[in-house]
Amino acid sequence: MTEKKQNQETEKMKKKFDQFEEEIKTLTQDRMNEAPSQDIEPQTKLSQKEVEKSKDIYLKPITTISDPAKFNEKFREDWNYKKEYVQFIAEHRELIGEVIEAWTRPFGGVGASYWKIPTNKPVWGPRYLAEQIRGAKYHRLRMEESRMTGSEGGVTYFGQMIADTTIQRLTAEPVSPRKSVFMGAAA
Repeated sequence: MTEKKQNQETEKMKKKFDQFEEEIKTLTQDRMNEAPSQDIEPQTKLSQKEVEKSKDIYLKPITTISDPAKFNEKFREDWNYKKEYVQFIAEHRELIGEVIEAWTRPFGGVGASYWKIPTNKPVWGPRYLAEQIRGAKYHRLRMEESRMTGSEGGVTYFGQMIADTTIQRLTAEPVSPRKSVFMGAAA
């Protein structure tokens, strides 16, 4: 292969790569959030009696790193709400039964904490930890080949990257001490 032909091939590959990169940039967070969520059954189904009989597990951070910045007092009410302990069941949906490890730093001026959260059993932990676990999701991307995206030298290119589904990687489901109104009992 001559050097000139090799440079032409390199230029073509560079153009294709740039076009692909542009497609990825058009996948904004808003467009990706429009992707439907994948529905998955909860791994842990406990009756109210099982929840009441289970021992209370209170989570504490394994390690905390202090923050030298001063806490902004305008957020005190939010912080007090977020640090309340709530009961939840954490689930790792990709590595079933695996302990969830997470770092949290909910507000500036509050230290960063490292947590190990057991899965598939009721635990008590701060609300901000449960919300962070519940926010762990990702988008599965795929090529949609039904649209023409361009043509070059008699060759027509088809395909566009789209967000196929939103997958909840981790979740934290609340454990309610009350029976549901829809089950026939008063709340």
